[in-house]
Amino acid sequence: MYYPEPISKLIEGFMKLPGIGPKTAGRLAFFVLSMKEDDVLDLGKALVNAKRNLTYCTVCCNITDIDPCRICMDKHRDQSVICVVQDPKDVIAMERTKEFQGLYHVLNGAISPMEGIGPEDIKIPELLKRLENEEVQEIILATNPTIEGEATSMYISKLIKPFGLKVTRIAHGLPVGGDLEYADEVTLMKALEGRREI
Repeated sequence: MYYPEPISKLIEGFMKLPGIGPKTAGRLAFFVLSMKEDDVLDLGKALVNAKRNLTYCTVCCNITDIDPCRICMDKHRDQSVICVVQDPKDVIAMERTKEFQGLYHVLNGAISPMEGIGPEDIKIPELLKRLENEEVQEIILATNPTIEGEATSMYISKLIKPFGLKVTRIAHGLPVGGDLEYADEVTLMKALEGRREI
């Protein structure tokens, strides 16, 4: 179907976003056209500001608007524990629990030979540099429970062993409110492995 060039460009732009196919991109484009001009301008400014004003923390590699980030600068946090996560979104998820009071290290990816991502392509060297300079006693590996996340955790744990630090892995298993009958075998196996006495 023929669209005027501005709409085609808008649809193409939306299709560059993950999970957005041609139909969804078309719906989004026409929705934007129906918005008030001020709202469209605000959306455009928000996109440009996010792109221009966000950077990566030189300490933990999390996305931030100040460097070092607020978490790294917070002296009330436990400086002896670093939780290693794959993505900035994982930091937000951990912070929502209000349970973890240590520091973070964001890998910004996971080892994935199938996608051509090796250890040098994610923020592992930066983590090792931190371990040389900081008073860290424990590393919590909180990568995703996927093949890539598990491989990344195993790789990091082997690198950290010579530092003599305590290395732990977050537990995996059934989500709260989940039913056993709908859980896959790997999830059930992890839940059994991670059981604890009550």
